[in-house]
Amino acid sequence: MSSGAQEAQQEQQAQQAQGTPGALGVIAGTGFYALDDLRDPEDVTVDTAFGPTRARVGSLHGRRTVFISRHGYDHSVPPHMVNYRANIQAMVDLGVSEILAINVVGGVGTDSGDLVIVDDFIDFTKARPVTFFDGSTPEGVVHVDVGEPYHPRLRSAWKRAADNLGVDVIDHGIYGAYEGPRFETRAEIRLAALAGVTVVGMTGVPEVVLALEKDLPYASLSLVANPAAGQGTEPITIDDVQAVVADGATTVTRILSEAARLLV
Repeated sequence: MSSGAQEAQQEQQAQQAQGTPGALGVIAGTGFYALDDLRDPEDVTVDTAFGPTRARVGSLHGRRTVFISRHGYDHSVPPHMVNYRANIQAMVDLGVSEILAINVVGGVGTDSGDLVIVDDFIDFTKARPVTFFDGSTPEGVVHVDVGEPYHPRLRSAWKRAADNLGVDVIDHGIYGAYEGPRFETRAEIRLAALAGVTVVGMTGVPEVVLALEKDLPYASLSLVANPAAGQGTEPITIDDVQAVVADGATTVTRILSEAARLLV
């Protein structure tokens, strides 16, 4: 762990010893590379057993906050190569006690620009490290309950924050996680729709599972950036995705800031 990360962890531990709530974790992806409301930000590198992670540590509404950009601050890491275990372990090492996540997704029966607070997921990925408990750790074989993967208190904070700002959100939905970096096929989306999937993405899993394994409450707000394959009339392009994200980013970050305020 870098000296900056060690100082951040020591400060967080001192706050917890005084009964102060743990830090808030924020993880975001495409189009979200900074938190403008973060006060006194400091970039730190955390060396975990799973590799290094860069994080930005500061204060949001008076609460210590740790921000990680999944794809790197220059968007250089594709979704299937994100080091999800290192990111979540870094959150633990920096004293985070709960995580708000932002995901950019495709819509299945939802429209571009919609905001969805998902409450369940289906994992269609196939080639990722998906657990901290691979049998080699002192804990041995561990089975984690994921009957309610997204924490009700944090989902409520997302919803109340949107309501406070007068922003419409869909307060339930199923996230379908795909490997990427390619977009899904029409057949894959038809299958997902039959299972009730409402948004599809490439980063939500295993992130949520790893957070649960570390006892970190977690909830995600999904921004629908494009119709999934077969849901629209035009091929999906990254330019179209980025245009919708650019339009919605300000609203999403306002909701995030308000949700963080409600959680202080």
